[in-house]
Amino acid sequence: MMKSLSFPLLLVLLFQCSTTSAQPAAAPVSPVVAPSPPAPSPPAPPALGPAPPLLGPIPAGPDDITKILTKAGQFTVLLKLMKVTSVDKQINAQLNNSNNGLTIFAPNDNAFSGLKSGTLNQLSAEQQVELVQFHVVPSFLSVSQFQTVSNPLRTQAGGSGKFEFPLTLTTSGSNVNISTGVNNATVDQIIFSDGQLAVYLVDKVLLPMSIFGPKPPAPAPAPAKPKKKPALATSPVADSVPVDTSGEGKLMVPGMMVVIGLSVVGTFYS
Repeated sequence: MMKSLSFPLLLVLLFQCSTTSAQPAAAPVSPVVAPSPPAPSPPAPPALGPAPPLLGPIPAGPDDITKILTKAGQFTVLLKLMKVTSVDKQINAQLNNSNNGLTIFAPNDNAFSGLKSGTLNQLSAEQQVELVQFHVVPSFLSVSQFQTVSNPLRTQAGGSGKFEFPLTLTTSGSNVNISTGVNNATVDQIIFSDGQLAVYLVDKVLLPMSIFGPKPPAPAPAPAKPKKKPALATSPVADSVPVDTSGEGKLMVPGMMVVIGLSVVGTFYS
């Protein structure tokens, strides 16, 4: 009886052992790696106000600064100055014939009303041209490029030297500031931007050093050259007088010899 029961029991034990050995080994647990910290994101560009609503769509075709400012509104004084100085034609010609692009800092009528009375009328025709050109940078600048521009910026008015037309642009958080050396302004809104022309609203008229700043100091006078002593004048008669070297120290003047000789002849015949 015991022999008959032990054989089936042995088969069951063998089956369980084979089943247990056939099960795959558990995969090793990989160590937990802490995630790396995210890379610091670049500073966000200044958040300027949105462009003001236009009265109507700008006609398709080349950019036209007159049409852009007219549609934007509140740029009556700037448009008059551009027309009087013909800077509007110059800007449109550059936009149509160049790939460099332009950036215009446009003061509105409120900005011009902040000038002293008669400021524009006191400017010569040349200075009015320079004033308008001082608001034009001969390259396209997007908002993100404000953080990396090289100061001082060169404008259409001329050189960027200390007493010429320097323009410095800086950013602080969401603010974009412009300094001319005479006054400071803030860029408030994007009026227009299409990759070739950028027009930004500024809250003040940009006053260039060359016109409204102090005049450069006068150059030091050149050192005076030492005066030469005048040469003594010589008499032609004295140069022709022979010197008697006989030791008596007498001068032999030819004219006197002739007079003396004629006197002796006259005495002889008298």
